[in-house]
Amino acid sequence: MPDYLPSDNRYEQIPYRRSGSSGVDLPAVSLGLWQNFGTVDASSEARAMLRRAFDLGITHFDLANNYGPPPGSAEETFGRVLAEDLRPWRDELIVSTKAGYVMWPGPYGNWGSRKYLIASLDQSLKRMGLDYVDIFYHHRPDPNTPLEETMGALDYAVKSGRALYVGISRYSPDDMRRAVDLLARMGTRCLIHQPKYSMFVRKEVEGGLLATLRDVGLGCIVFSPLAQGLLTDKYLKGVPEGSRATKPSSELGPDEITRDVRDTVRRLNDIAQARGQTLAQMAITWVLRHPEITSALIGASRVSHVEEAVAAASATPLSAEELKAIEEILGS
Repeated sequence: MPDYLPSDNRYEQIPYRRSGSSGVDLPAVSLGLWQNFGTVDASSEARAMLRRAFDLGITHFDLANNYGPPPGSAEETFGRVLAEDLRPWRDELIVSTKAGYVMWPGPYGNWGSRKYLIASLDQSLKRMGLDYVDIFYHHRPDPNTPLEETMGALDYAVKSGRALYVGISRYSPDDMRRAVDLLARMGTRCLIHQPKYSMFVRKEVEGGLLATLRDVGLGCIVFSPLAQGLLTDKYLKGVPEGSRATKPSSELGPDEITRDVRDTVRRLNDIAQARGQTLAQMAITWVLRHPEITSALIGASRVSHVEEAVAAASATPLSAEELKAIEEILGS
């Protein structure tokens, strides 16, 4: 008898959305392993979160070569859980990884060259014990490598069987359009784009990215919809010890959690409570209001965070009055 059997009703727990004009559906909430899945973290909690996520219908697990810490260790953690628990259901999973940030010394361990991307993908596959990933992303634009070379490497990843689909992350609307066009001319479809988007980071997505996504038929999965934990009740009274803002690998620093920011968060929290949600849930509901957004990519440090996010995916949409109140807070 296996130690783990997923819930029989897992596909009734969360809505799924089509990724652009492709044939791929993703859960409205996906689980990212950016933080809390490295060797410095409790392996038992990581395993529990991954198992519970799949029980709740989260089929998409998002990784990158540099996730940990240390870099690479999140993929190793995922590989162990896959081998111990999830391997029989591999064909029900969407596993993604990325390359684009520094992974090893020297000129071939960073950015977007063909040399780096293919070597990194091979290392990622080995760490996870996989023959292929479902999505391989270029993690960030490389200003010093021709886009033709970077997209050529993604094209090769698909045609060599290392990836089923490819995606891009942090690209501007214009660069995204160029990348999609280059890949199409090579015969490979770009499946999805991964930008940063939340109530606190919105300019690029709302200022042109959504329209471009519609135009080119690309899916979109947004990362940091909770603004690295700011859009939760975690920082209402300061910066707790051990929180994400205290970790060196976080993009959120303690100096960013000012009195004004905490006041904004408290006012947003009041709206969330009035509608029967936590602030984190309302932040996810707010992000998912755009039909162009396929999935919200959440991080988690405990099982309850996964459960809370999944509940948000099926919540009542924000009313016009609630959206107006949120805009007034964010604009004040």
